[in-house]
Amino acid sequence: MPFRFPSSASRSRRRLLAAAAATAASVLLPGPAHAAEGPLVAAASDLKFALDEIAAAFLAETGQPLRCVYGSSGNFRRQIAGGAPFELFFSADEAYVDALVREKLTVDQGRLYALGRIAIIVPHNSTLKPAGDLSDLRVALAAGKIRRFAIANPEHAPYGRAARQALQATGLWPLLEGKLVLGENISQAAQFAISGSTDGGIIARSLALAPAIAAGGRHALIPDALHEPLRQKMVLLAGAGDTARAFYRYVQAPKAQAVLARYGFTAPA
Repeated sequence: MPFRFPSSASRSRRRLLAAAAATAASVLLPGPAHAAEGPLVAAASDLKFALDEIAAAFLAETGQPLRCVYGSSGNFRRQIAGGAPFELFFSADEAYVDALVREKLTVDQGRLYALGRIAIIVPHNSTLKPAGDLSDLRVALAAGKIRRFAIANPEHAPYGRAARQALQATGLWPLLEGKLVLGENISQAAQFAISGSTDGGIIARSLALAPAIAAGGRHALIPDALHEPLRQKMVLLAGAGDTARAFYRYVQAPKAQAVLARYGFTAPA
């Protein structure tokens, strides 16, 4: 079973999650003021820094604002199927988009926008070394030096699933499973990994490269042979307006693709 925080930490964590949920709920409330702020965009958490930069450039060039909401792709897929008023969905796993296409909740078939990668990251005070082949993690586990280790919840976060696959491929999953701290999404897992309360974690490379995360730890790229490809797809949702459609095209253009590349994403073939 994954590690559970002690009671005081659990209470703090619950308060933080409740605040985040309340914020997300307020973002989803309809109304004239919200309508004037631009369409709602649901995006996988690995895109937080890259997509914020792309959206800012889009606003500067077009004058059209967007409201980007970040979370786990699996949760967004369920929210969209339940009627959440998103106009554009950036998933970290193409399967969630394909499911919405089959349910006739999209404008088109969607388009691959990037291939993601995972990385091991450790806080600066950790004795663990960020070896991409996870060899030092194996040594540290054998020596009993790993207390807690962070990944996103593999049940609904694609990057958590890729982390589990890498740990299974190296034979480390049975040794580490009881020490895991699960983030609700990959962004939360990244915060856990560099907080000092864990010995490190496996997160999206795009987050490890972001200055706000990179300042908190050291990372190494994990070979893509250790996990299934993270094929990331975006799709316009039923009812998408002109601004969402324009941004959909904008993300496919070279300028936006260059931003994604800078954050470690690979362009799809």
